[in-house]
Amino acid sequence: MELNLSTPALLFPAISLLLLAYTNRFLALAALIRQLHKDYQEDHESHVLEQIRNIRWRLSLIRNMQGCGVTSLLLCTVSMGGLYLGWQGTGAVFFCLSLVLMVVSLFFSVWEIQFSTTALTILLRDLEDKETSGK
Repeated sequence: MELNLSTPALLFPAISLLLLAYTNRFLALAALIRQLHKDYQEDHESHVLEQIRNIRWRLSLIRNMQGCGVTSLLLCTVSMGGLYLGWQGTGAVFFCLSLVLMVVSLFFSVWEIQFSTTALTILLRDLEDKETSGK
């Protein structure tokens, strides 16, 4: 199978949209961290500390998924350069590496979503505890 220049170019919109989604997740998490910091300074509630531990891990995952996504885009660009220069083998290798990093980035994303649902579970449990103790 021969790889042409348009094949890696097909990944550009997908990777760009993924990076945009990852950036939005990071910005939402940053806003949440600021809010939790404010809440903890006012109340010192234990569920806030649980959330902070969860968020620290999520930040690490987002950093990894963004890093893999950006590197995937970079390798895709290098692949296109190799193909443009007529280096089929080099272009194919870099395209394959780009695909692998995109898949790794998606795995990090799924993992981060799992931690995100854990964070919501912590909040729900806190609400339930307050409801139970209030009755």
